[in-house]
Amino acid sequence: MTADTAHFQHFDVTTQPSQGVTHVAALRAEMRKLGLDGFIVPHEDEHQNEYLPDANERLAWVSGFTGSAGAAIIFLDRAVLFADGRYTLQSREQTDRSVFEVADFHATSLADTVASAAKGTVIGYDAALISPSSLATLESAAAGAGVILKSVSPNPIDLAWGPKRPAQPMALIVPQPLEFSGVASADKRQHLADGLKNANAAAALITAPSSLAWLFNIRGGDVIRSPLPLGQAILKADGTAELFIEPAKISDGLLEWLGNEVSVAGPQDVTKRLTAFAGQTVLIDANLSSAYWLEAIKTARATPVAADDPCLLPRACKNDVEIAGTQAAHIRDGALLTTFLHWVATDAQDSLPTEIEVAQKLEEIRRAAGDVKDLSFDTISGFGPHGALPHYKVTVQSDLRTAKGNLLLVDSGAQYMDGTTDVTRTMAIGEPSAEHRRMFTLVLKGHIALATVKFPAGTTGTHLDVLARQFLWAEGFDYDHGTGHGVGVYLGVHEGPQRISKALNKYALQAGMIVSNEPGYYKENDFGIRIENLQFVTKAKVPAGGERPMHCFENLTWAPIDRRLIDVALLTPAERAYMDGYHARVLDLIGPRVPDTVRGWLAQVCAPL
Repeated sequence: MTADTAHFQHFDVTTQPSQGVTHVAALRAEMRKLGLDGFIVPHEDEHQNEYLPDANERLAWVSGFTGSAGAAIIFLDRAVLFADGRYTLQSREQTDRSVFEVADFHATSLADTVASAAKGTVIGYDAALISPSSLATLESAAAGAGVILKSVSPNPIDLAWGPKRPAQPMALIVPQPLEFSGVASADKRQHLADGLKNANAAAALITAPSSLAWLFNIRGGDVIRSPLPLGQAILKADGTAELFIEPAKISDGLLEWLGNEVSVAGPQDVTKRLTAFAGQTVLIDANLSSAYWLEAIKTARATPVAADDPCLLPRACKNDVEIAGTQAAHIRDGALLTTFLHWVATDAQDSLPTEIEVAQKLEEIRRAAGDVKDLSFDTISGFGPHGALPHYKVTVQSDLRTAKGNLLLVDSGAQYMDGTTDVTRTMAIGEPSAEHRRMFTLVLKGHIALATVKFPAGTTGTHLDVLARQFLWAEGFDYDHGTGHGVGVYLGVHEGPQRISKALNKYALQAGMIVSNEPGYYKENDFGIRIENLQFVTKAKVPAGGERPMHCFENLTWAPIDRRLIDVALLTPAERAYMDGYHARVLDLIGPRVPDTVRGWLAQVCAPL
């Protein structure tokens, strides 16, 4: 680590494209021992995590690519890395192109590549790392092409990695007090147990770390930037449960907190305990669990039934205590962010800090407040061309110094006991150009449209996504990421099942769900723009004569938006009124919480347009 060890995040270069040569060669040696012609490497780990412990960064180890989504398939004579639109440039920069072909998920899928392999090709996979639904897609593609898919264990990457592979995390698991969770674990378990009875299921096997944290009102530290414990649980139809975690993770008082209706055992005991359900039905989430667990249920002679993780929707629909807590956390965080934005608008305009210095400044402001538990993800601090990389992560190698005449994009968030924040602000360094202001305003118009919409019950994020894109589309522009993701409360910053994107999503937006609102625009090798607030779904007031109940979004994030980037002439009167109202609310909530020097500046930047 570098000298910034006092910070949550570091900026070291952790991978190199050149490692692809040696690591792929080592993997191929293990593949030959197993009689494999190819091997599938998903980004996800045994718990289907997005952000991974170092020990589970298998895709990064074999390829050099460090994005939070992707996959690879390694053949004996070629290798293909798949990434989505967020990581198009990053995936090319971080991999050795003499070793890896880089494909866009939307143009060529993993299943397409399996289907294109020669008949009789044997392709291995680790059942612990792939969901049953994903495996079913691959099996269908393989069957049509006469390709053989073979489950292998141990994972040949782990064998090739050898003794240099980091140890698995062993962070203590601690209670999450009722003052923050709002509902006792026993009440949650009983509510979900009623659902199991209605489904004629004896139990549900739960493997998602966020579900364990929510269901048992516990938090851990096994997953970077997320207070999540790794483990499994069996929830029974009578409301009792078995929690499977490493004994070293049990903190003082945890067993008493869990209570007599929750037994605790080690992860190695899960398969043995499943045999108690022989001849009965056990629910498993085919998207959040791994194919390994589906087979484990079958091996136990129980009947697996694919269904949503029973925690999924209840966790997404925050209770009143969780909403109140996250509102309070966002106001506190908004004051810290506003102090940072004041620094960018004043001191940084002359000192012209580097991207790392920008990220460190924001983290230092948050840490000084004393109640931040962690960041919710590594800060995206991208100036100019780096701002055009939606998920850019600055390193000591890529660090750019800001300069007048371009834009700085900062996407950041923090973890508090009562809430998780995620906010993006794009700021001008020096005088913005007419193009900067035009594109920023088109993005802002989409942000406002999504923030102000009313919608009936049954509406999904897929239905609403076009609202945020319409003004960009009208001018021939778009962005290659979703418009909104779910967010937890002192849980993961990316949380399902709801999301707002072009991709089909079957889950209706319901009261209490938190989603981001983050349209953007990215001009390759020049600049990037994103405006992100978090908001939650609530009941909307319906005008007299309205026939149907409606939902709307209530804002959570309070921090000024750079008015120098707004072309007021492009806003409608209603859009101007929204911005004036938003900034008035920022001044009201945040003004009393910032130093006098910041408060005077805030009053100026929050004045009516």
